[in-house]
Amino acid sequence: MADTKFTKPPPEVGRTHCGPWLKLPEEIVSWPKFPTGFNKSLLAQSLTRDVFEKLKGKKDAAGVSFETCIISGCQNVDSSIGCYAGSHDSYKVFAPLFDQIIYQYHRHSTFAKHVSCMDASQLNCPPLPLDE
Repeated sequence: MADTKFTKPPPEVGRTHCGPWLKLPEEIVSWPKFPTGFNKSLLAQSLTRDVFEKLKGKKDAAGVSFETCIISGCQNVDSSIGCYAGSHDSYKVFAPLFDQIIYQYHRHSTFAKHVSCMDASQLNCPPLPLDE
């Protein structure tokens, strides 16, 4: 985005214009609008008006606001993902957004189970060279 010059658009009722002029999460007061050509991030694709309205103003158990989770992607409109969970609880509280993004990125649905086997004897790997 360093090569791209953005000019802050005039105010638009019901929208917060995304771009480098956003400095604080509190500046996201309405449904974010990404500049033309910068709607490829998973945040831009997943943050519908409905999702925004459900989550705006909410905080997780650690006190992290929804707006804090999305400020990076709203500032840096060329990012590929565009949001960060502020705590483990963010994934639950902000599930309408994070579930979509996790599925799009990992193809891991909310119903899928991650199975871990910590038994080294179950590993299927080639034999290591004797000098290692």
